[in-house]
Amino acid sequence: MPRGEKAKYTDKQERKADHIAEGYEKRGIPESEAERRAWATVNKDDGGGKKVGGSGRGAQTGHPAAHRGGELGGKAAASRTAADRSASAKKAAATRKRNAEARAS
Repeated sequence: MPRGEKAKYTDKQERKADHIAEGYEKRGIPESEAERRAWATVNKDDGGGKKVGGSGRGAQTGHPAAHRGGELGGKAAASRTAADRSASAKKAAATRKRNAEARAS
């Protein structure tokens, strides 16, 4: 089978690749590069095509590409001053204490 042949992929894998490619295109990535990245992501998630004869059929996946969300967060907290974070923590602690007292009585 020629490299790049998509015959061994399931309909779900194709939909997944289309959705990922759309996201890249919205961010200004050229269509061909978005398509390449999308299929690379599907391959990383699923281990290749799932239809009979596909390399990844039957293998359980952990969806590694879907676990990257946590890498993107934390910017808002990092940009806050120590005093802001401390005030927020004190406010949260006071709320927890108030709620605990309300439940106890």
